[in-house]
Amino acid sequence: MELLDAVFSRRTTNGPFRPDPVSPEHQQLLIRAAAAAPSQFNSQPWRFVLIEDPTTIEGIARISGESMTQVMSEGTFFHRYRKYFRFSQREMDETRSGMLFDRLPAPLRPFTGQVFTSSGQKLMNRLRVPRKLGEENRKLVAGSPLLIGVMLERGEYRPEALSGFYSVFSMGAAMENLWLTTTQLGMGIQFVSFPMEVPENWSRITGLLRVPDELELMAVYRLGYLPENSRRPAIDWSSRERKLPSQFVFRETCESPQTGWDEDSRPGA
Repeated sequence: MELLDAVFSRRTTNGPFRPDPVSPEHQQLLIRAAAAAPSQFNSQPWRFVLIEDPTTIEGIARISGESMTQVMSEGTFFHRYRKYFRFSQREMDETRSGMLFDRLPAPLRPFTGQVFTSSGQKLMNRLRVPRKLGEENRKLVAGSPLLIGVMLERGEYRPEALSGFYSVFSMGAAMENLWLTTTQLGMGIQFVSFPMEVPENWSRITGLLRVPDELELMAVYRLGYLPENSRRPAIDWSSRERKLPSQFVFRETCESPQTGWDEDSRPGA
């Protein structure tokens, strides 16, 4: 696969993976690709922990499911991220950003117009919708053959210092390298994000992975090989839409949007 093919076909995997273990050769290649990323002064502040043990994966999956249930029950998820929700193609065409919820998970479909209201939240809780979604999330993570935890050296990751920005920037470059490599290998990847919404649960995962004091656990990803014939998953919170260049690119100064590139950026171009 050519580099640009991988760049433009890169996706987040919201559905299940094949149960096959990720080969040692592919695991090594993923880490080699990540380690090839640039970093300030060649500091290479990243550290990785590869997780294949089913007991540990199940433990992280359980924490992830519990976290999703909690933030959905409290309504904090919808409140925090409501500006990214699109419930129609018209909204998506106007913004070309955010998530298009054209197919909500079955338990949520009756509440499409009520998820941001207190009455809708109470009804969802009464019908145990958050618990059902949390269980779907738990099963998705538990069915992953490989998890990767990404850490930064605390000596580099200091949010109050410029080195903190450099370290996070470098980690992002490393993970993009890894992500593009999964695309080339016929694999999928997804950020296990819900435990980060509940700080005490993120601490539980830090303890489960025995992260030492000198490292900061920044993210956990689930990975695996993609099934040949995959159906659209029940929880499909993603979108392939991208803003047009005129919405985010300027020429010479920030007063002059880029013109003439939009048509080449539309789907099928």
